[in-house]
Amino acid sequence: MARYIGPKSKIARKLGEPIYGEDKVLAKKNYPPGQHGNNRRRKQSEYGLQLLEKQKAKYTYGVLERQFRNMFEKASSMKGVTGEVLLQLLEQRLDNMVYRLGIAPTRAAARQLVLHRHISVDGKVVNIPSYKVEPGQVVTVREKSKSLEVIQDALAGFNHSKYPWIEWDETVKGGKLLHLPQREDIPENIKEQLIVELYSKQ
Repeated sequence: MARYIGPKSKIARKLGEPIYGEDKVLAKKNYPPGQHGNNRRRKQSEYGLQLLEKQKAKYTYGVLERQFRNMFEKASSMKGVTGEVLLQLLEQRLDNMVYRLGIAPTRAAARQLVLHRHISVDGKVVNIPSYKVEPGQVVTVREKSKSLEVIQDALAGFNHSKYPWIEWDETVKGGKLLHLPQREDIPENIKEQLIVELYSKQ
């Protein structure tokens, strides 16, 4: 499936946030890319703000447009506040869980680990990044993959207590999804209500 493989700093500047982690280019040029990027007098429309928020969520979690729309439609049909349910569905993705557990330094790296069959769910290898992890399931590194340098480096000094909905087990190099996260526990700076408003117009 196609993924964005262009300059990450360009996306970070467009969104005005370091969504891929610390960004030296964004720190120096905190304005959108392009010839007129530094012209801040232009006021953004309501639609523009809503669209920007959707793009931020898509790029943050590494989800394409069709996948994102499908997730929104699923969230709309479920009980609860649609925006919060949408974020919970994104958090349940296997690649995101691998990232949250500290097994990979970024979601993109987590996606690669999943695709290359380094990750198991309840003891079975799963190589689908969009796999939905359910509460009670355990995500672990495969035994033969525990010595990988990228995994060891990512786990070194990682604070496993910062996400209260996940329980880490050092002995198996993995963690259990205890329950779905509450909105206030999800650290991403995403205004999900703007996304709900955007899709409600379409």
